[in-house]
Formats: sequence, structure tokens, C-alpha cells
Amino acid sequence: MPEFKNPNQAGGAGGQDTRSFLVMIIVMFGAIAGLTWWNSKHAPPPPPDNPPAAVSHAPAAAPTLGATTSPVAAPVLKAEAETTTTVENELYQVTFSNHGAQVIHWILKNYKDTEGHPLDLVHADASKQFGYPLSLYTYDDKITAGLADALYVPSATGSLQAPASLSFAYSNGNITVHKTFTFGADYVIHADAIVTRDGQPIRALLTWPTAFGDMDNLLAYSSAWVDTSANGKDNHDAIKSVINGATLNGPLDFVGVSDQYFAAIFMPDNPADATAATIHRDMKLQNLAHGAARGMPSLFGSSKTDATVQLIGTGVGNVSGHNSARLFVGPKAVKVLKEIKTANGQNLGPVLDFGFFGPIGKYLFVGLQWVHTHIASNWGWAIVIFTVFINLILLPLRVQSMRSALKMQRIQPEVDKIKAKYKNPKPTDPKAAEMNAEVMAYQKTQGVSMFGGCVPSLVQLPLLFAFFTMMTKVVELRQAHWYWLHDLSQADPYHILPILMVITSFLVQYYTPSPGVDPQQQKMMAFMMPAFSGWMTWNYASGLALYWNVGNLIMIIQQTVMNYTSLGREMRKIQHERAARKAAAISTGKPSGPTIQGRR
Repeated sequence: MPEFKNPNQAGGAGGQDTRSFLVMIIVMFGAIAGLTWWNSKHAPPPPPDNPPAAVSHAPAAAPTLGATTSPVAAPVLKAEAETTTTVENELYQVTFSNHGAQVIHWILKNYKDTEGHPLDLVHADASKQFGYPLSLYTYDDKITAGLADALYVPSATGSLQAPASLSFAYSNGNITVHKTFTFGADYVIHADAIVTRDGQPIRALLTWPTAFGDMDNLLAYSSAWVDTSANGKDNHDAIKSVINGATLNGPLDFVGVSDQYFAAIFMPDNPADATAATIHRDMKLQNLAHGAARGMPSLFGSSKTDATVQLIGTGVGNVSGHNSARLFVGPKAVKVLKEIKTANGQNLGPVLDFGFFGPIGKYLFVGLQWVHTHIASNWGWAIVIFTVFINLILLPLRVQSMRSALKMQRIQPEVDKIKAKYKNPKPTDPKAAEMNAEVMAYQKTQGVSMFGGCVPSLVQLPLLFAFFTMMTKVVELRQAHWYWLHDLSQADPYHILPILMVITSFLVQYYTPSPGVDPQQQKMMAFMMPAFSGWMTWNYASGLALYWNVGNLIMIIQQTVMNYTSLGREMRKIQHERAARKAAAISTGKPSGPTIQGRR
């Protein structure tokens, strides 16, 4: 939790607390501006007036591979009717149709959609328009459409229990297709596919061509990424950076698409010879919610309306034309991703990107997950306990901050004399640099650091913003319950925690001594920071508000105890002396501004 200086204490103007306050405010609002820029960078761009109807951009290399020889006719092989085959294990239930030999349902058994039904990751509307998962992508629109419309002959129909294998075959005499899928006990399947024309292989990629089935609002669509890894270097391309039909050539450790919580990642068996294409489509949807969902801030209100959304996908294959890859389709859970290895031994952990404060956010979640595993099975209580741990660790820094503030107040009279000697010049006055140099030299002789009082805040602010980002990245907190909160990754539906944020933030200011702070800054902090914290948590993840509130309560208790130590008593003595001098100044007709008197 950020530790702000008290706006409710009297004191003289200026002082090093003012510098600490300014440093803290600059850092805080700089971080907010950075996060705002980061989010706006990935907002979807305006759609083109005439979006293309099918994937059609050709790669630099010719799609037909191998030397051309005389045509080799193949026996015609087609199914008479459409059939389905369902393969399942404890984690998923995947339904294939022989119409295109593609997936029409990919249900994750351990996850629910917003209506409480088992989550189907196949986006029905998008798939009808642009293709279903594990369809084939070629650089010829006619061939692509024909392969998707063909009736393949399956090796089995009905239901299969993993471990299992399912094959599809098709031939019209000119083009022949063989697809084989192998299923195990985890979220990964193996796919093998080859397409030949007149006996020669052509580049036809296995695809996840569109969005995911958990997308139900505008911000969910804008959170999609294309994730790639080549030679150990990971990259996450936002929607506006994805070019339709762009071809990527190996080495490719993994290529796929992900949204806020789920991913479909291809891992080629031969990374050096892998090839991939990116897909970018625009689709109109009706009654799409623009408002906040899954903890994202509301930018457009809560009404439903028609909207054009942008969809991205990927296709992956091999330059030889014989595609062989594993495919992960499932949650971006930390433990799950770490257990899945590519052909080069790299795990899929980088698919979960924590953003600007990634390293901090990652280890914060590792700690939170440890508490959830070993102490509290409920995620809400895990956040409460984890917050207590963090504040206990930061307690020595808070004591150090109080000692530093006390040292600053002890030498403040001498600092005031130096400033008086220079007649308090304006910042643009050349004498201001001389004055500051003399003040810092004096502080150094007294063993005082001007930044000592704001170190805890500088440490806690990155923690807060990392927690801010992490709350909407980890699937473990999706639909996690805690009392009246049905989803810790969404905003508090009753706004109870944001209201408590305003109260507890004010009390933090009220109980934290800071003699020497400028009265105008005291008044501003007394009301600005509580209002800011309430606004921050009003439409954001309730888990963040829970973390912040618990931290505030702990800080109030700690500060109350410290106020009655020897350090606290000396701080109060200095405060009272300054208040007495201020009263005397007012009585002589030289007021220095009103203050809000805090209780000690």
C-alpha cells in the first residue's frame, strides 16, 4: 500500500517532506500515465471500410512446394453425410465435424462462461464467418474454401475417451488431404496434416483463425494478442500490429493467439522449418457490452449496442508441406503453462504477459498462489493474508521512514536559516541552485537523506501497480468468490470496497504525522488521495480494492502504535512547538494558512 504523508498536521511551509511528497506524486502519476498509454496503445484501431472476406495475402515464397511433375490422379474419397466425433478427457471435450474436418466445440470442463455454462472456446459467430479451429489455411482462396466445405471420411464417429487418435481423409482426385489428431491427458493435442495437389505437397496451415468463446465485451476483444517465440525471444503483438496474411518463417518455437485468460498455441515439431501466417478480420456484432467486465475499467458506459470488433488468429505449418505440431488450448494458468514444453525445451510461461510491471507482478502472484495453496483455499482470504505478509515485511521501512522524518524535523530550524539567508529564491533564480546545494551539504553532515522519508512509498507504489495489472491477467482469479464478491477480477457490484477505500485512505492521512508539510498540500492530500483511491477501485478488479483496503487498515494500526513510541512522542512534541509558533504568528497578524489538526 502506498504510504502518504499526513495532510492533517500543522507545520511550517516548505521542508524536505514537501520534496518527498512531490517525488511521490510525480512517480504515482507518471505510473498512471504510463499504464494509460500502455492500454491505449493496444486499443483496437478503426476498421477498414471494406474488410477482406477471406485470407488471401500470399507470402513472398510460392505456396506450391516441390518440382512440378505430371499430375498424379488420386481416388476420390468423400463422406456421404455430415457426422461428428467427440473426444474428451478430464479437462476438455472437443467435438469435430467431418464437414471441413474441423472443431465446432472446444469445451473446458473446469471453467464457466458468464452464464454459468461450461466454457466453449470456439467463438460461434466468428467461426461461421471466417473458419473453425483446425481448419486449413492456404494462400489460395478457392482451395481454402473448398477444403473447409468438403466432407471428410473420419476414422471414428460418436464419442472417444482420451488417450485416443482421430483421423480424417479426403480427395477429389486432384487435391488430397490427410489429418490426424492425437489426444492425451493434458491440454495438449498433437496434429499432423498434409495437403497435396497432383501428388505434390502445398503449403496448407492448421489454424486457430478467430477469437475465443469467452469474449463478451469490447475490451475483451481488444485484449487479444498474437504470441510468438523464436530462438528464445518472446513477442506479443497487439491487434493493431497484426497484419492479415503476413507470413513468418522459422525458427519458431511456438506461435499462437491468446486473450485475457485463454490461449491456443501451436508448438511445431520442427521449429527450424516451421512457417506461420497471421490472420486479422473485422466482424460486426449486435448487443455487445461496451462496459466493464472481468475487472476492466468502464470506458464506454454499461449500455449494449452494435459494434465492429477485430479478430486475430494464426495458422502454423511446415515449409515442406507436411505439418506436424502440438497444440495447447486452455487457460493461461501459471502452473499449467510451465509444465508444457516446446520441441526446444522452452515452457509456455512467457504466454502469460504481466505487462510493464511484469517481473514484480509475476512474483507477487507466485507469493499469492503459495498462500492460496498452503494457508487459505479461498482466493479472497489469500489476498487478505498475503497483504498482511507484505505489510509486515515493509514495517522496518516504515519505521526507518519515521526516523528519517524525525531527523529532518530536528535540523529544520537550521535549514530554515539557510533558506532565509537566500531569501527563499524562486526555482528559476540562479541562487536557488546555490541554496539547494548548501542545504544538501548541511543534511549530509548531519547524516540525513532528503529521500529517506519517501523510500517506503517508492517501494510500495510499484507493488500497487503490479498488483493492479496482475489482477486482470491471472485466470485463477477469474470468477473467484469472496463473500458478496462473485468475481475478484471484476469490480465490486455494490461498490462497498471503493467506499471503504475513501474512508481508510483518509484515516491513513489523518493518523500519519508529517510536521513541516505545506498547509495547502495538507488540505489537498486530505481529500485528493481518498477520492483518487475510490475512483481507482470503482470500476476495477475488486481484488485490488480488497488488497488496498487491508493494507490501509494495517497501516492505520501500525501508525497508531508508532505514534506512541519515543519516536512518535518526539514527533508530536515538534508538531506542538511548530503549532505554537504558528499560533503566535497568527496573533501578530502574520497568518501562514489554516491547517487540519490530526488526532494523536
